[in-house]
Amino acid sequence: MEPDDLLAIGEVTRRTGVPASALHFYEQLGLIASLRTSGNQRRYRRHMLRRISLIVVAKRLGIPLSDVQEVFQSLPLDDPPSQRDWRRVAQQWRAQLEVRRTQLDHLQRELTGCIGCGCLSLKACRLLNPEDALGIDGPGPRRI
Repeated sequence: MEPDDLLAIGEVTRRTGVPASALHFYEQLGLIASLRTSGNQRRYRRHMLRRISLIVVAKRLGIPLSDVQEVFQSLPLDDPPSQRDWRRVAQQWRAQLEVRRTQLDHLQRELTGCIGCGCLSLKACRLLNPEDALGIDGPGPRRI
């Protein structure tokens, strides 16, 4: 098996679990590429499996496709990316994931405080009532 071996779309969907419609969409976005046979059937180079798998993982982690597009722009589309290329992508994502982790930790602390405080007017809630904007309307729930 070589990275440039060609796989039919059915084989790619079987190997990745990604439906053909999603593969077409990823191709429109420039995330992956295919070749066409003389019968106009799509064929994907085997190395596209890694790109597709990274897209799947990114989606599971909540990374928007626009972020994946941005990172994938630096990768070759026609040839298998080198180990150096993948290291560069990993470093870019590491920084993005660290920012995301910090945001999630902050959100978790805020939610725990909000759920635990029991206030009805949300005077202390920085998430749902920043700057206590709802407090001027009086006590009790205001968003229900």
